[in-house]
Amino acid sequence: MSKVILIHEVSGLGSAGDVIDVKNGYARNYLIPQGFGVAWTRGGEKQVEQIKSARATRELKTIEEVKDLKARLEAVKITLAVKTGTGGRLFGSVKPADVANAVSAQGVGTIDKRKVEIPNAIKLTGEHEATVRLREDVIATIALQVVAAK
Repeated sequence: MSKVILIHEVSGLGSAGDVIDVKNGYARNYLIPQGFGVAWTRGGEKQVEQIKSARATRELKTIEEVKDLKARLEAVKITLAVKTGTGGRLFGSVKPADVANAVSAQGVGTIDKRKVEIPNAIKLTGEHEATVRLREDVIATIALQVVAAK
């Protein structure tokens, strides 16, 4: 097992600034190369404090703002125009970045693509759902309408 300091939130592991124990291969082959974490060192405690303070400034300031954004996200249906083949099948699938871009393009608000979770791969046109973890305790469900691009 090796200790890793998370730089970004990783679903199921923790938030930015958390020190976690993971298997060596997971840290070496995934977390560190993808930029989600750095190896823990004795001098890393200062780094943890810097990461936590940066996260605090990036996070939405008050719970009222978060709840307002959640209400706006859940009140509208986000439309995604994607390239499709026959039968409404997508070339590839809808990614969290696509959802985040569609939300900001429709003027609902700005969300971080790393906080978007798509439970089942979206490979067909139609209505789907995705969740956004706005804060550790606030999760919004987004209704998605996937349509064929013209």
